[in-house]
Amino acid sequence: MKQQRMPAIARWIAAAAILVSGAEHFRLWWSNDYRVIHVIGPLFLLNAIAGLVIAVLLAWRANLLTELAGLGFAVATLGAFFISVYFGLFGFTEALSGTSQLIAGIAEGVAIVILAPAVAVHGLQEWRRLRGGAAAPPSAGTSSRGAIGHR
Repeated sequence: MKQQRMPAIARWIAAAAILVSGAEHFRLWWSNDYRVIHVIGPLFLLNAIAGLVIAVLLAWRANLLTELAGLGFAVATLGAFFISVYFGLFGFTEALSGTSQLIAGIAEGVAIVILAPAVAVHGLQEWRRLRGGAAAPPSAGTSSRGAIGHR
């Protein structure tokens, strides 16, 4: 079975969304003094660098690994944001609303919406390939010969 690739436009949009998220984290790190916040500062810089690397890889070549990295980046970044809002993260509590939060949140949401189905499709294709091209297992209530009672 030939593996289908994510359409180039979707890949570029996902890459741009991840780049926007990373760029916003870098902007906050650089101009809003997040760099002096213990633990959070270095994490914002790491997020910016990871966003740049993942965006370049997604734009350059899409495969299951790069799509999974992009999805993981977006989910982890958005998840860490909500943890910092509602519980605090490393002693830092973030505000739920604001321009930076909106920009990064929308970008991460776009990346999730685009990459989640791509990862699911490629993961399923890989699973089928590893099983030797076999079809999905029969659903509950049926046997390998057909419906129950028709033996």
